[in-house]
Amino acid sequence: MTTITAGRRLAPVDEANLVLDHAGQVNVFLVAGVLAAGGFVGDDGVPDLEEVRTALRERITSIPQLRLLTTGEGRRHRWAEASPDLRHHVRVVDAVAGPGGLERLCGQLMSHSLPRDRPLWELLLVPGASADGVGMVLRLHHVLADGLEAVSIVQQLFDPGGDSSPGAAPPGAGPASPGRQRDLPGALGRGVVALRRIRKTLTGREVGETVFLGERSAQHGVRFLDADLAAVAARARSVGATVNDALLSAVASGYRAALAAAGEDIPAVLPVSVPVALRRGGASGNHVGIMLARLPLGEPDPVERLRLLAVGTRADKVQARQQGTLEFLRGPLGARILDRIGRRQHLVAGFVTDVPGPTRALRLAGAPVTAIWPVAVLAANVRLGVAAVSYGGRLRCGVHFDAARVPGAEFARAMGEELAAHS
Repeated sequence: MTTITAGRRLAPVDEANLVLDHAGQVNVFLVAGVLAAGGFVGDDGVPDLEEVRTALRERITSIPQLRLLTTGEGRRHRWAEASPDLRHHVRVVDAVAGPGGLERLCGQLMSHSLPRDRPLWELLLVPGASADGVGMVLRLHHVLADGLEAVSIVQQLFDPGGDSSPGAAPPGAGPASPGRQRDLPGALGRGVVALRRIRKTLTGREVGETVFLGERSAQHGVRFLDADLAAVAARARSVGATVNDALLSAVASGYRAALAAAGEDIPAVLPVSVPVALRRGGASGNHVGIMLARLPLGEPDPVERLRLLAVGTRADKVQARQQGTLEFLRGPLGARILDRIGRRQHLVAGFVTDVPGPTRALRLAGAPVTAIWPVAVLAANVRLGVAAVSYGGRLRCGVHFDAARVPGAEFARAMGEELAAHS
């Protein structure tokens, strides 16, 4: 867990994430879900708002991130403690029409930033999202947490249905090695790679003109998918791959279908940006490196494509963790530069993130959480992103796209078909 506390200046990497939240670009994690009857949710699916607020008020006392807001100090910021007004932070919104209505609501929310004059989170209860329960949407600003940290916050805010702990962190995401700082040859090597990454970020052009890059409209679309996690993992292991590789292969299927629907040629390779977990600890909520994953779109066979991805990502993940945070995201100045050049970048065509979720079932104030889906942030000129989390034995995915310019429904259909083929 992070050690963010009131009165401290934001860590430079957290400050960078604050810079990246502005009009047209909402840098906020979103997790949607479904709650079954039980606890504060009645048998008729109607939530008791005061009951859930009372339960969460007690839990928030032990989660400092949910009691903090940012205050300006020139061009930098400090953390300030504030008592959350749960009438604002936890509320019921208008009813929606089933799962599709929940998807549409999530799309609308991805165009609305969280207010800066309050702690940077909210929990919305959504009637109508489920036939026998209620939907929920938790939004948490990226300045507070990366993916793994967000999962930890969720598990503290919700009451676990049994002993619950975050999914295992990836290799290399543990405590820092005390001898690492004395590794001069390694440091020099990382410096060389860093210079290459900076140059590539500034001038790289690995993606041609495509419907997936360009100015985004205000119409956000979201589609939720899920697949049997054990089946996906077993099929991935059979060819020496990981669940993340299987996710990337399914994403490649989505791109192939969407490009065809848009009347574009299918390139042999399409690069996407994939975050990797770094060492935890310190006074920051963000510990994420970036891997450039090259999706082999020219390979139509899913099994061979999965093998190719496994070979490529195996070494790339190690290097991404060795390099640490992307150079332009290590502070607010770099983030401002990245925000500007990102509007015309052609280095990546999309974002894909996969986070290990809770290993046990969760409850929110006694109501069983039967499903959760994450929604990826869209930034720069990228018009589609995919986020995934494991929960309840399922790999649960959210596809977020510019609904006015990207054939996102075709993308989600093809991606879901490949995931289902693993089951």
